[in-house]
Amino acid sequence: MAEREKELAAVVSQEQIADGIFSMWIRTKAAKTAKAGQFISMYTNDPSKLLPRPISICEIDRAQEMLRVVYRVTGEKTGTKQFSELKAGDAILLIGPLGNGFPQLKKKAFLIGGGIGVPPMLELAKELDCEKQIIVGYRDAQTFLKEEFEANGSVYISTEDGSVGTRGNVMDAIREHSLTADVIYACGPTPMLRAIKAYAEEKGIECYLSLEERMACGIGACLACVCKSKEKDAHSNVNNKRICKDGPVFLSTEVEL
Repeated sequence: MAEREKELAAVVSQEQIADGIFSMWIRTKAAKTAKAGQFISMYTNDPSKLLPRPISICEIDRAQEMLRVVYRVTGEKTGTKQFSELKAGDAILLIGPLGNGFPQLKKKAFLIGGGIGVPPMLELAKELDCEKQIIVGYRDAQTFLKEEFEANGSVYISTEDGSVGTRGNVMDAIREHSLTADVIYACGPTPMLRAIKAYAEEKGIECYLSLEERMACGIGACLACVCKSKEKDAHSNVNNKRICKDGPVFLSTEVEL
């Protein structure tokens, strides 16, 4: 794939949808070819922050050439804080779409998202043509995107504090409702993905994991975002895969967590 070029895109709208969680629609050429599970790398206007921030694509509106990103602000002096201050009409520099996205199989599916791994599952839920069980995990009762998910499949919620749905994590929700599937798609923190990988391999279920990792360049050049893999990487000749370039979506049996 040819290297992507930077694009000065336009912010269409932005709103806060939960504590520290923001939703932004961007008009960008990336929407023409974007797929569920891919991401864009967004640049701030701060010259001290040279590297872009990788943000998962939440929704795609190809007709209007727009992408939606839903992200968490991680601190007062961070790139994500600067993104949260953008308004409709502002410009934002970005590269995308990047990564490989989810393969879309016509099998009874689990779509599992945890924390800030919840947003990228929405576009997948909209695009998949199969029986969908959407299992999403939150810290508390701020179940952002819940209504959008409910319009696209059967939704099961877990919360750490038990305020909504199953008390515990996404695996607790699967067990509580005795859910079954033939393929799993998941995005979230590593401990969650590790548990899903073990569950999938124990049950013999095909499983695709989108790895959340701190990326730097976003195009596979710097090797800052590697994960351990079963096979040697042709680029570095070690048992690593570059999450930004080879992923972020991997078959669970390809990677070690």
